[in-house]
Amino acid sequence: MKNLTIILGMLCFSGIFAQNNNPVFPGWYADPEGIVFDDQYWIYPTYSAPYDKQVFFDAFSSPDLVNWTKHEKVIDTAAIKWAKRAVWAPSIIKKENKYYLFFGANDIQSDDELGGIGVAVAEDPEGPYKDHLGKPLIGKFHNGAQPIDQFCFRDKDGQYYLYYGGWGHCNVAKLNEDFTGFIPFEDGTIFKEVTPEGYVEGPFMFIKDGKYYFMWSEGGWTGPDYSVAYAIADSPLGPFKRIDKILQQDKDIATGAGHHSVIKHPKDNDYYIVYHRRPLTETDGNSRETCIDVMEFDSNGHIKPVKITKEGVAAHSLK
Repeated sequence: MKNLTIILGMLCFSGIFAQNNNPVFPGWYADPEGIVFDDQYWIYPTYSAPYDKQVFFDAFSSPDLVNWTKHEKVIDTAAIKWAKRAVWAPSIIKKENKYYLFFGANDIQSDDELGGIGVAVAEDPEGPYKDHLGKPLIGKFHNGAQPIDQFCFRDKDGQYYLYYGGWGHCNVAKLNEDFTGFIPFEDGTIFKEVTPEGYVEGPFMFIKDGKYYFMWSEGGWTGPDYSVAYAIADSPLGPFKRIDKILQQDKDIATGAGHHSVIKHPKDNDYYIVYHRRPLTETDGNSRETCIDVMEFDSNGHIKPVKITKEGVAAHSLK
């Protein structure tokens, strides 16, 4: 019995019996927005299904990145009368004790259709969310960018920006105080194009050591080569010069790794990349699951290539 205990201990130490934390929760979910509110991690993903079935968002909360609680249908199209289908890529931010959830809806293909980017508001991160405007915040194409894949970013000076865009174009706009519209830039424009080389969709921004890290997805979301690249700039407006690809498929683990967000632990320098990927056993474009892996930097501040894993990340409490 003593020898058996020793052998089991060695097997656990070697990782043979190690717990696999990826995906972080069951079900097909994509485009995950990871964020910290108080002492909880939150993930707001797209429900990955045919467009006509994408009519709601679930959310997930965790005290430690490992144990997750599902909050069903924090918003659905019953609360957003103009949204009918293809509710995608939530981005959430807290402002003055309210939670603002930005989303894309209806997958519009031209300015003649109703849809685009909307915003909903709630008193709590789990909702329920109600329509903030009763209409899209952005309902037209500008600079060639399809109005999808929005990300709300708060700059160091308190200014809020909205980065967004599909079809290979990315715009940025300055949000007004109550998120009902936009403030013109100094040159009078509302939507400024900031598209870097290789950009397809899924913009994300964070600040580290005073620098602006701008990230995005490349490739086609239904294929194996979906991936994430990044740039570093001195301004939230760029210019954003592509540095490298940092997240992509591993043919031994999963394909289609992309459309991500980044979580930084508020008390230390641990960074995590939250993303979706497709299991090797799946070929359907909507078979996407949400995963988390460690994201690290080299001595020059460049992001190291992320190793996607089945193990995921260890528990890390916010308390």
